[in-house]
Formats: sequence, structure tokens, C-alpha cells
Amino acid sequence: MMNSPTSFLTIYVLVASVATVITLLWGMRAAISRAALPAREQRRSFRAGTTLLVGWFLAALSLSWLGFFQGTPTRIPTVEFGLLLPIIAGVMFYWRSAVLTRIIAAAPQGLLVGVQLYRVLGIIFLVLFFGGAMPGVFAIPAGTGDFAVGLFAAPIALAYARGLRGSTGLVRAWNLLGLTDLAVAVTTGFLSSPSPIQSLAVDNPNTLITAFPLVMIPAFLVPLAVLLHLASLAKLGQTEASSMSSARSSSVAIVEVRSLTGH
Repeated sequence: MMNSPTSFLTIYVLVASVATVITLLWGMRAAISRAALPAREQRRSFRAGTTLLVGWFLAALSLSWLGFFQGTPTRIPTVEFGLLLPIIAGVMFYWRSAVLTRIIAAAPQGLLVGVQLYRVLGIIFLVLFFGGAMPGVFAIPAGTGDFAVGLFAAPIALAYARGLRGSTGLVRAWNLLGLTDLAVAVTTGFLSSPSPIQSLAVDNPNTLITAFPLVMIPAFLVPLAVLLHLASLAKLGQTEASSMSSARSSSVAIVEVRSLTGH
């Protein structure tokens, strides 16, 4: 039996975060081994990726525990730094790193989608809402959206891995749904938590979302989810471009064969 609701939430969030990090490290190692990289470059890439991911997690954990993101009615919000900076850094690193581009190209689409099964844990927002600890303007859309996105992650990943008809469209739609859910959750969370610009849930401020441990969600798990969605969409684009290129090459080859045979 837990000593307090805070103890339960701490274990809940930390176990989910650590399990997600471990899953991503395992997936990254598998993707790097499949990438067209020399053995030495594979080892260096895995060390660099591990350092970045674990370092990011520990930095978010430390800042969250120290109350850096804690919202108050008189202080300008700081949680946006934990949310936006990793996304900006991740996108820039993707565009500037040929190694990262190759790793994502080698990573199974099923991993990029399936790992977001952790989003079902967003149901905790609904639990807190029904317990009167969180305003419905945030908890209902965020909890429902996260649970739905996480619930569909595994079957859609499996459908794509098996090459089922229409699975590419499902992956794209799921990614867009996931990003929309995060946009709604971030907006309502930002406007309902204590700050000088709070405009929602004034009578029942969303104090938990900027306090440890739940602040780990916007400071780590949300930007991680955004980057996974973007990586999945980027991989879809790479796959479709490769398929179109192969189709054009096949068409050219057929035309050349026909011209040589006179048919």
C-alpha cells in the first residue's frame, strides 16, 4: 500500500519513463545494427544516442524534482522550456546528422509507433479528475486522447509490420491524431496551470501538471512523443519516396527492354 498519492504518482511516472527509455535504447541498438554503418561507427553512434537520451531524461528529472517548472500565479511559466527546447534540438539534429537520418531509416516503423503504447498511462489524468485533483478542461481531453493514441499504437504497428492493406494510411492518420492530442493537451495544460496568464480552471488550477512528478510528462514524455511522431512521419516519407523511385526505375527498365526487343 502506498504511503500517499504523491508516492503512487512518483512510482507511476518514473516506472513509465524508465521503461520507455529502456525500450528506445533497445530499439536504437537494433536499428543501428541494421544501418549501413561500419562497426566502429555503430558503437560510437549507440554511445552518442544513449548519452543524449539518458542525459535528457536525467536533466528533465533533476529540474522537475528541484521545482524548476513549478507554476505559480506570479511567475512566468518555465515548463515550455522543458517542452519546446528538446523538440527544436531534436529536429535540428535530425536535419544536420546524416547518421541519425540513416538510423531512423533503419528503425522499424513498428518500433516508432508501438513504443507509444506508454501513452495509455495518460488515463491517470482521468483518475485524478474524478478524484477532484485535476480540472476537467485539461484532464478529459488529455486523458482520453492519450489513452486512445496509446491503445491504437500496438495494433497499428502490427498491421504495418505485416504489410496489411491501408496500414500506411493508418500510421499517418494515427501520427496526426497523436500530434493533435498533444497540441490540445499542451494548450489546455498551459492555460489551466498557475501563472500570470492562466485563463482556464481559475477556480480549480491545474497545479499537479507543473509539480513533480507529473511535470515529467510535459518536460520529458510529451516532447519525446512529438519527436517519435515526427520520426515516424519522416520515415513514411522516406519509404514512399523510395517506392516511387523503384517504380520509376522499373518503368524505365520495361520501356528499354521493349524498345530493344521491338515490342
